[in-house]
Amino acid sequence: MKHIALIFIGLLTLGSLSSCKNNGKKAGDTAGFVYDEKIEKEFQEKLILVEDGGTVEFPAGKFLLKKALSIEGKKNVTIKGAGVDKTILSFLGQTEGAEGLLVTNCENVVLEHFTIQDAKGDNLKLKGCDGVTIRYMNSTWTTGADTSNGNYGYYPVECRNVLLEYCEVSYCADAGVYVGQSTNVTVRHCYAHHNVAGIEIENCINSDIYKNKAENNSGGILVFDLPKLFQANGRNAKVWDNECIENNFPNFGKPGSIVASIPPGSGMIIMATDSVDVFNNRFINNKTVGIATTSYHLTGKQLNDSTYGPYCTRIYIHDNHFERKLSVPDLSTDLGKLLTATFKGSLDIFVDGSADPKLRDKDGQLPDDKKICIRNNGDVKFGNLNAWKIKGKDDFMKYKDTDMSKFDCAIAGINGNNTDPKSVK
Repeated sequence: MKHIALIFIGLLTLGSLSSCKNNGKKAGDTAGFVYDEKIEKEFQEKLILVEDGGTVEFPAGKFLLKKALSIEGKKNVTIKGAGVDKTILSFLGQTEGAEGLLVTNCENVVLEHFTIQDAKGDNLKLKGCDGVTIRYMNSTWTTGADTSNGNYGYYPVECRNVLLEYCEVSYCADAGVYVGQSTNVTVRHCYAHHNVAGIEIENCINSDIYKNKAENNSGGILVFDLPKLFQANGRNAKVWDNECIENNFPNFGKPGSIVASIPPGSGMIIMATDSVDVFNNRFINNKTVGIATTSYHLTGKQLNDSTYGPYCTRIYIHDNHFERKLSVPDLSTDLGKLLTATFKGSLDIFVDGSADPKLRDKDGQLPDDKKICIRNNGDVKFGNLNAWKIKGKDDFMKYKDTDMSKFDCAIAGINGNNTDPKSVK
């Protein structure tokens, strides 16, 4: 597969960077904000002194903070504001720390009812926690689309039993809602807009992503597995009842990052992961591709991880709704260029047609329990690259395939985080 990456310079690699990138940080919105060193110290003291089972309350107000806030090793603690529009913590001009609020090694921590914005790095990061609830929050950068914005709005990593619900996030230079290397994850009723990636589930095990709206991002929803991370081989994700609408926003990701390769106009991208069930979602007017399923090899990045599986297996895309205006795919990316040249425009569903050579037969087919299955998605435009056959640049046209019937199968047993779709509203 490496020769394909060299020929194509990576299926998902951007050919050019967004005009939204700036060398200097734009001025953010600090109107009405107050900086008071005593208040800043008081907030941090509350986080240090709160006892297990206690509550930290941030009062109503618009507070400008220069130092990161942090809490470590607490159990059954709630951190709450007076309301998402009433308690606003701004870290614009932050001088100490990277995150706005860092939560580490806590058990059963709840964060709710406040806005956090403009951190130097991630607005809200949680690491090594078991039992995380983030709800009724807002996370944003008031500088707008800027490459120097922080990467993540909400960033639980290496956590267990994670719930994000009823949160809004915008203008992240990577992913708005990013859950990484975590187990037992639920993301529901969130609104992600004007980020590079709206919602990203990366190297997670047992995930439910439902009833979210990803709109005006470069890419709506990502389910990725990446090499050389603490938790490898992400798997078992269930993605349903989401709206991925007009995710055509220019990509302002940091050069060299994985998300900098997302083609604007991508509703959903599944990459190098195992066991993903995608159903009852609405993909509306994503100008490049509704859903793309690809291997890691086609990013064009070097792979030095013998434990990593770079291919997608057990992917089931079914009973989704697609609408697409007549439009030109994003031509600043290799994927957009490829779709235009090879398939004469945008696609609703795209597969790169790669498969683990240890599993595939002479015709490139996988065993029944490892296949990519596509069924009951209506009258869609489909494209298969058949990447496993490609040896030279002329092979893209030679081996392209638009016959979706080869993927007409079903996969059972992808349970995600064990939410019953019939039981939720």
